[in-house]
Amino acid sequence: MKKALITGITGQDGSYLAELLLEKGYEVHGLVRRSSSFYIAADAGFCENTHLKNHENLHLHYGDLGDSSSIERVVKLVCPDEVYNLAAMSDVRVSFDIPEYTGDITGLGTVRILEAIRNNNLVGTRMYQASTSELYGKVVEMPQNEDTPFYPRSPYAVSKLYAHWMCKNYKESYGMFISSGILFNHESPRRGPNFVTRKITRGVANIAHGLQDKIYLGNIEAKRDWGYAPEYVEAMWKMLQQSEPDDFVLATGETHTVKEFLVEAFSYIGKNWEEHVEIKENLYRPAEVDVLCGDATKAKEKLKWEPKTTFKDLVKILVDADMKDVEFSVKK
Repeated sequence: MKKALITGITGQDGSYLAELLLEKGYEVHGLVRRSSSFYIAADAGFCENTHLKNHENLHLHYGDLGDSSSIERVVKLVCPDEVYNLAAMSDVRVSFDIPEYTGDITGLGTVRILEAIRNNNLVGTRMYQASTSELYGKVVEMPQNEDTPFYPRSPYAVSKLYAHWMCKNYKESYGMFISSGILFNHESPRRGPNFVTRKITRGVANIAHGLQDKIYLGNIEAKRDWGYAPEYVEAMWKMLQQSEPDDFVLATGETHTVKEFLVEAFSYIGKNWEEHVEIKENLYRPAEVDVLCGDATKAKEKLKWEPKTTFKDLVKILVDADMKDVEFSVKK
């Protein structure tokens, strides 16, 4: 039985990846932070999956990417065959407010994992690093692929760039098997409510039931490449099954504005989005990323992976899920 360690297991990608690996017969270990609020983990999409939480092959360990001793302890205890580093301070807008913390967790946290693997002499351990399309920032070409130069535009993206290049350095310096997935935006009902897609769909569901009137947003002209998260975690696993480590872009190759997302979401409840959306200047980023669109040709050719869920279907999945949640809450 293979053993996998997932950081960020309580998040969107972590919960889907845990499900996938358990289905494949893995013993799955997850790193979780202690929190005084159970809601934080539950809303991230993990704790409501009770069939996961109680699975006999799932084991959770307290730890934090800011604490090297806990990382060392868990890695030594588990001796994982595969490590998936999905944890990060991932709110791009908030990263401008807490840049030092973002750098510590998102950047140095990755190094702490690399060092724990190296110091425990786990030469056979393979690691997946969650990189991000935010690395491209102020894009220099369209679409973006693995060879496109990076131009990060936020503390989050700069921290991810540091982590990305440290993974390359450890791979080249110590012969470690490390693959990075440069993932473009991918969503699901388990996406945190602070992300714009869930902010919109939760707002739409609340508006449909008379529980809310306005959704407050920043730059709705920003263009993004949106996919469906469960499809993306399969590619993460595939990266670590290759004979050699490599980096891969995962994307749909289509770009849509936040405004387009609003139009689609509000169409399901028969309302005009302009009557319910208010733009707030304080929700703009100090440095904006105007457009992101990925070229996943390499992943299609080498991993035999490609996205299946269309943009319209993705919006419908999110709206339907939030409508169901609100209806359940109202009935209670």
